[in-house]
Amino acid sequence: MKDAGPVAGSAALEAALSSLDATHDRFVEDIVALVQIPAPTFDEAARGRAFAELLRSEGLEPEIDAIGNVTALRRGRGPEGGPVIVAAAHLDTVFPAGTDLTVRREGTILRAPGIADDARGLAAILAFLRALNAGELRTERDILFVGDVGEEGLGDLRGIRHLCTESRWKDRIAGFFTFDDIRTEDLTIRAIGSRRYRVVLRGPGGHSLTDFGRPNPAIALGAVLSGLGDLSVPDTPRTTFCASTLAGGTTINSIPDEVSLGVDLRSEGMDELAQLDASLRALVDAAVTRENARCGTEHGAITAELVTLGDRPAGATPDTAPIVQASVAAIRAEGFEPELTCSSTDANIPMSLGIPAVKFSHGGAGGGMHRLDEWIDVAPELSLRGLRAGLRALVLAAGEAG
Repeated sequence: MKDAGPVAGSAALEAALSSLDATHDRFVEDIVALVQIPAPTFDEAARGRAFAELLRSEGLEPEIDAIGNVTALRRGRGPEGGPVIVAAAHLDTVFPAGTDLTVRREGTILRAPGIADDARGLAAILAFLRALNAGELRTERDILFVGDVGEEGLGDLRGIRHLCTESRWKDRIAGFFTFDDIRTEDLTIRAIGSRRYRVVLRGPGGHSLTDFGRPNPAIALGAVLSGLGDLSVPDTPRTTFCASTLAGGTTINSIPDEVSLGVDLRSEGMDELAQLDASLRALVDAAVTRENARCGTEHGAITAELVTLGDRPAGATPDTAPIVQASVAAIRAEGFEPELTCSSTDANIPMSLGIPAVKFSHGGAGGGMHRLDEWIDVAPELSLRGLRAGLRALVLAAGEAG
């Protein structure tokens, strides 16, 4: 990767960066306020409304689209209807309704479910907006601030999928940042694709004694599991599979009429992901055929269904792309050495569509992602460096108007 070069420091940018320092307490207040509003995947509306009001308080006119994304445009100097740079963070969390979201403070450590992933990201883009306004910094391109739904788990990136393929912004997105994760040096430029299935095997069922000999979907499922264990996948591009959840049956003395298996398939390469997908389907077909042949189908046959739970595309942004170079320069300007990584984030969708995109961490320190004791450290000396890096990258990508 070539050197990204220095980061120019105009008077307006320096004023904006200084404003981040002066308003750090407000940044922390936003984190605390947002994280304590429940936002399980598919039920993000309350947090979305609160986020929209915070955008409105900074002079924008937020909208909530048909799928629940919050969008608000900050106009640049370019022509109306021109290209936009997206600054996004996701509204949803992995935690179900009823989870205690009370923030617990231990000095500069704040603990609450979802506080790092991604309440801090939402607060970060609010801080960027506030700083741009304070520094009266105009950009060449418009910036679209987004709080998106459905990033986590079974949400399957539905918010950003909608933004990039169906929304009124879809043909205007020239660059995309998702602000997610903690470590400032971690810059994701490659997307791991994934396919997630519930493999459902059904059969006639029956009594374990009197109906012995009927085909048993649990035995067929065992053959699928054994076959998965024998699969070989490449190290490069990185490709993985996981048998994750098991369900089915009614009583210990019954042949089950239905069993199911959750499977997670991942790869950095779409061809490799497709091959892994085909291998899974072949294993299921072979297991069903074998069990039906073993027992006969006089009283009914085993059938199989693969229910799609998630389909995240792979993709990449070249390390020579201007958005990557801008991000690298911004990270280095704050004294970090960038690590170009691969992950599964909202950036998967624009990357797969050829839109230059990165996952940019929102900085500071933290851990325990997806756990009840998730935490962040809001000590200003580290927290502010991450925020400054993010703002620099956003301004470099949008272009500072002269």
